[in-house]
Amino acid sequence: MKLCDYVIYIHILFFQDPNEDTEWNDILRKKGILPPKEVPKDEEEDTLAVQQQQQSVVKTYENMTLDELEENEDEFGEDDEAAIEMYRQKRLAEWKATQLKNVFGELGEISGQDYVKEVNKAGDGIWVVLHLYKQGIPLCTLINQHLNMLARKFPQTKFLKSISTTCIPNYPDRNLPTIFVYFEGEMKAQFIGPLVFGGMNLKVEELEWRLSESGAVKTELEENPRKQIEDKLMSSIRNSLPTRKDGDSEEDDE
Repeated sequence: MKLCDYVIYIHILFFQDPNEDTEWNDILRKKGILPPKEVPKDEEEDTLAVQQQQQSVVKTYENMTLDELEENEDEFGEDDEAAIEMYRQKRLAEWKATQLKNVFGELGEISGQDYVKEVNKAGDGIWVVLHLYKQGIPLCTLINQHLNMLARKFPQTKFLKSISTTCIPNYPDRNLPTIFVYFEGEMKAQFIGPLVFGGMNLKVEELEWRLSESGAVKTELEENPRKQIEDKLMSSIRNSLPTRKDGDSEEDDE
C-alpha cells in the first residue's frame, strides 16, 4: 500500500464516517475507495413504493378510453396532468385514425370473390349496403345513381354494387334490383324486386329513408318522402273528381 493510500485509510478508519454526506466522501466514492452510500431501509422502501404507485397510475392511464379519462379527470392530481394529457392525445389520435380508416365515400364495385372480405368481414361497427344489379335494367341504373349520391353523403357506410350473377350464380333477373344491408357481417335488411322500390319514380330521398329504417344511415329526414308524394297524389285525385250539384241530384232522382 502506498503511503498516501495508507494515510487515507487511517483517516477513514478513525476520523470519517463513510456514510456521511461530505465533499471528501464523494471524492473517495468516485475513486472507489469508499463503497456507495447505503440507503436507509425505510427510505428505500418508501422510494420503491412511490415508483410502484407511479407505474400503477401510468398503467391505469394506458388502459383508459377517452371517455374514461374525462370521467376520472377530477381524481388525478396536478402531477398527473402531463401524463393524462399525453394519453388523451394518444387515444384521440387512435380514434381519428379509426375514423379515417372507416371513411368510404363512394360506391365500390365487387365480384363474388370479394363478397366475404368486403361484406361478411367488413369490420366492427361497419354498415354495408350492397346493390345487386344487371346492365340494361333501367331501375338498376337509377338506383346506382342514387347510391352514388348517398355514398358521398354518408361516408361512414360502405356502399357496394355487384353484377348479380357474378356475385350469386344464377340469381334471377326478376329479383332485380336487390339491396342487402349488413352490419358487422350480419344481414339486417333486404329489398328485392322492382315493386319494393316503387319503379322508376323512386327518388333518392325515398331510398335514403328506406336505408335509414334499416339502420344503415342516419338521416336528417323527419318523415318518409313517399308519404308526402302519396298525400299530394291523393289530394290531386280528389281535386280532379267532378262535383255533383244539388240540381243534378234531383234530376237524376226524376
